[in-house]
Amino acid sequence: MLTVHHLETSRSQRVLWLLEELGVPYELRTYQRDPRTRLAPPELRKIHPLGKSPVITEGDEVIAESGAIIETLVDRYGAQAQGELAHLEPARGTPERRQCRFWMHYAEGSLMNWLVMKLVFQTLPRQPMPFFVRPIARAVCGKAEQKLVDPNLATALAFIDDHLSRNPWFAGADLTMADFQMSFPVEAAMSRVQNADRHTHLKAYQARMRARPAYQRALAKGGPVVMGG
Repeated sequence: MLTVHHLETSRSQRVLWLLEELGVPYELRTYQRDPRTRLAPPELRKIHPLGKSPVITEGDEVIAESGAIIETLVDRYGAQAQGELAHLEPARGTPERRQCRFWMHYAEGSLMNWLVMKLVFQTLPRQPMPFFVRPIARAVCGKAEQKLVDPNLATALAFIDDHLSRNPWFAGADLTMADFQMSFPVEAAMSRVQNADRHTHLKAYQARMRARPAYQRALAKGGPVVMGG
């Protein structure tokens, strides 16, 4: 049977959502983060050398990276999907296919870089350090957020909001694998970026995504998507 090696509050939540939508049977193995460092536990290295999540296994096959996992699952099971899921992989040569490809790459290639930097600069000053260093760390991280991270996130969210003002889903009228890939960055952005909910189309997209029964089942099984969610 297909097994999902799921790390709490991580990108692997989007794999659970896709599997729930497809109705594919799977075994869920959940791993807890280190309570102090918030890093993945060493047990994940026994599954894949990178020691990260998500990872899926089936027999001797081990697949890492959420984008690769999503594409693999859609390759295997997407052809049987019907109704709202009939266009998980848009037809070649269509505008929807090009949009799907763009958002599949944009999620990790651009958007998550800034969101991870945001998280690092917010948490670094709270890490153990000599008391006299903490004000310096807070000042440096705050300046980096203000001058570098926040302007880029503002541009990104405005760009996404504008796109979603014309499209109910990321590739157009239909749910595609791009929506699963973008689901984690959307949740992370809405959680970490100040005043993110002023982007009304992005907020509506998040609500539309969360309203799906399969998304709710994934949450029930995997837990919150982001820390504090």
